Amino acid sequence: MIRRIFNYRKVPYAEIRAFSVHVLTASGSFLAFLGVVAAAEHRFVDMWWWLGLALLIDGIDGPIARKVRVKEVLPNWSGDTLDNIIDYVTYVLLPAFALYQSGMIGETWSFVAAGMIVVSSAIYYADTGMKTDEYFFSGFPVVWNMVILTLFVIKPTETTALVIVVAAVILTFLPINFLHPVRVKRLRVLNLSIFLLWCALSGYSLLLQFESPVWLVWSVVVTGIYLFCIGGILQLFPNLGKSS
Repeated sequence: MIRRIFNYRKVPYAEIRAFSVHVLTASGSFLAFLGVVAAAEHRFVDMWWWLGLALLIDGIDGPIARKVRVKEVLPNWSGDTLDNIIDYVTYVLLPAFALYQSGMIGETWSFVAAGMIVVSSAIYYADTGMKTDEYFFSGFPVVWNMVILTLFVIKPTETTALVIVVAAVILTFLPINFLHPVRVKRLRVLNLSIFLLWCALSGYSLLLQFESPVWLVWSVVVTGIYLFCIGGILQLFPNLGKSS
């Protein structure tokens, strides 16, 4: 197996280093497995911690891969394909399973909503034009881990939760830009700061076992709405945030 990976020749340090990045990315699948076990046992707080670690890995593996030139060093191994596989499991499948297991919108509708999430997201990942030239996502980028975690934090009514899920599913197929907080250059510092703030607030809610005070609930909502809407705003105002 090792010989196949490195094409039957002496393994230079650059290839070992590049392949290690693929291993780092693939470790998200094990974190997802731990999340499945936790969700199946209704240990949702534990599940979200595992997904938080997966989100951290997803945030750092791309910059590391570009730094060590993974595509150039290992051209036969597709980091993009591997990343999409891990993203589908951690961003889509497991959050949908958590929604279903929680029965947040009733047993029947939680099942239906989970089905809509996994099917629409699978179709989205087949879209070769999912990213714009500025690295925005075109259409809702199926970050269901963020959406479902927010629902766990704010504890909405069944109707509100269903409306949010259906709206996001519809937006998956509309040509509206959504933010990639790391790769989009416009307002990058502000966008990344708010994203990190959202992560910190959500993490604090996890520490509180989702027994969040009102100020924390509204802080998660406001920062989440910003992240959800800023891509469309920058699409409407193409010069906003550009250097003069």
